[in-house]
Amino acid sequence: MSTNMKVIGANKFFGKIQALTDVNLECSQGEITGIIGRNGAGKTVLFKAICGLLSLDSGEILIGGEKRQAGFLPSAGVIIEEPAFLKNYSGMQNLEYLYMLNNKDNRRHLETVLEKVGLDAKSKKHVGRYSMGMRQRLAIAQAIMEDPTFLILDEPFNGLDNQGVKEMRELLIGLKKEGKVILLASHNSEDIRILCDQVYSMEAGRLTAV
Repeated sequence: MSTNMKVIGANKFFGKIQALTDVNLECSQGEITGIIGRNGAGKTVLFKAICGLLSLDSGEILIGGEKRQAGFLPSAGVIIEEPAFLKNYSGMQNLEYLYMLNNKDNRRHLETVLEKVGLDAKSKKHVGRYSMGMRQRLAIAQAIMEDPTFLILDEPFNGLDNQGVKEMRELLIGLKKEGKVILLASHNSEDIRILCDQVYSMEAGRLTAV
């Protein structure tokens, strides 16, 4: 069954300010869709609406051809804005806590996920002492740990050094080959060029296919 995602005629206002204007977007299974745009262009608002963190004033979101129900987008791994973790706990402890919220318990699986993103699963280091790049790797681990169908990633490479960016690009390409639906925003045109099958530009709440 197709799990393609469509946004049709999306509009969102905050008071008199229109944050999204007639936005149309299609993301296909096994592809990475990229959005470029400056800060404040509306990318984060769009991502929050897709995930169910914001409601649209008009327009709709279709998942597999059916209108998405209210609430959080099911089977989604999400990075939006700076991720919040428990600072006095290790990366593994943070993932275990989040995993248990959905009544799941598989430490070996979480160890594998941390290894995938280049973090030491056995480290006792508290997240509060992580570098920005390490926190970003942990955010990616959190996004992928439940093998979601959809990945909604707002600037997922923030704080990563060149090697980290290379490793996370390879990870996303692997997830794309697994058939994930990946929506990615990045201010780095090279990320978009290397990773994305289709690209949109966003400016002042309007989305245009590039």
